[in-house]
Amino acid sequence: MAIKNTKSVIQFVVLLGIGILLIWLSLTGITPEQKVEIVVAFQTANYFWIGVSMLIALLSHFLRAYRWNYLLKPVGYKTDLLNATCHVLVGYFANYGIPRMGEVSRCTLAAKYDKVPFEVGFGTVITERIIDFILFLGIFLLTLAVQFGELIGLANKLIFDKVLEKLSVIGESPLKLIVLAAVFFFVIVGIFLIRKKFSALLKGKLGGIIKGMVEGIGSVRKMKNPLQFVILSLMIWACYFYALYFCFFALPGTAHLGHKECLTLLLFGTFGVIFSPGGLGAYPAIVGGILLVTYNIDRVSSFALPWLSWTSQFILIVVLGIISLIVLPIYNRKKDAVSPTA
Repeated sequence: MAIKNTKSVIQFVVLLGIGILLIWLSLTGITPEQKVEIVVAFQTANYFWIGVSMLIALLSHFLRAYRWNYLLKPVGYKTDLLNATCHVLVGYFANYGIPRMGEVSRCTLAAKYDKVPFEVGFGTVITERIIDFILFLGIFLLTLAVQFGELIGLANKLIFDKVLEKLSVIGESPLKLIVLAAVFFFVIVGIFLIRKKFSALLKGKLGGIIKGMVEGIGSVRKMKNPLQFVILSLMIWACYFYALYFCFFALPGTAHLGHKECLTLLLFGTFGVIFSPGGLGAYPAIVGGILLVTYNIDRVSSFALPWLSWTSQFILIVVLGIISLIVLPIYNRKKDAVSPTA
């Protein structure tokens, strides 16, 4: 247990460090004059739209809690809707501390207040994540279809142009070219040598994980109303989309952006949440970079928008997470007190 806790602490420190580094890097590229303009942008932003964004985000959390029972019912369990909403909010709150701790916290609370065995709850949450990942892949394909030119331009600026530049430098030096060819040769040989180990891995733990994922997806078919589950899942991602979309109207510099641009920002912003606790530093850096490089938004708006979006969601989760921790014991104490009479 001590080793596991140590790993969690190390992971948290590393990811937090990445987030702080990204914040520092984003600040170093801003001039003193632009910093003043950014402060003014925060002061003059239209917070009505930020409030709309927060309400939509709250709706997404409620829908996630509501959807959870669709996974629990086939295995013989159910959560109280208020409890489930609080469990979800506390889970998101915990993720700002230690990544992936939210799933553990959510299932622990469900076991305490709704008598859902931890293993059962955790299995349904994993299934939920698999479904969300499939929908995320759908968003990726949709973004690729509607924003292909912009994505190729972004890839050219950040990847291909720089690779070609490096290769042209290497081509001028025969020694570097020989080293590159040798590295490529050893990579091919290494892949050839480890192919059997990889095959064994697929049959072992990795194979078990893949099999579990397939079974988790298959459990959706056992539901009485699978179509409703799918609709709820789409509604959750629609809430994520519009929670970001309505933030555009808070700043004059981004008010002209539309649905296609929001799709791209949602896609890459999701990656930012993976890189650091709750997306600290990473989310604003990625979204701001795309606004600046791909959509030619001025530096002030490119910096301000993602921070407005991220900070509003952070405040929402922290406030509601703390409220949920207070409400849960009070609500369930009253519920337990009236249940014998009922």
